[in-house]
Amino acid sequence: MRFVNPIIFVRDIGVATAFYRDLLGLTVKADHGTIVIFNGHFAIHDASALIETVWGAEAPPKQEPLGQPNLLLYFEDEDIDACFARLHGKVDLIHPIIEQAWGQRVFRFYDPDRHAVEIGEPEA
Repeated sequence: MRFVNPIIFVRDIGVATAFYRDLLGLTVKADHGTIVIFNGHFAIHDASALIETVWGAEAPPKQEPLGQPNLLLYFEDEDIDACFARLHGKVDLIHPIIEQAWGQRVFRFYDPDRHAVEIGEPEA
């Protein structure tokens, strides 16, 4: 057995695809309409379709955020300062670049579905 990728639920697959592809710069590996798989082992899936597929139930018409406070999507960027400058003002920032206790610099923000996203510099 091997782990392949996490799949996060999104309310609007088009908005989420544009966010991760166009704003964050991820490359789409496959687009199957209700599921988009990016290079680097990350995928997004239309919440309504996935709830129906997995649980055989209709998605509740909730408008609250899908993101959870116990999940953080982690990415790395070789030039964290340039990445922060590019995203600043375009994302709902949790905090600017800070240095963690272990010495790594990171910043965090929310995606359109309120999933918390962290971008860190690669660890040495």
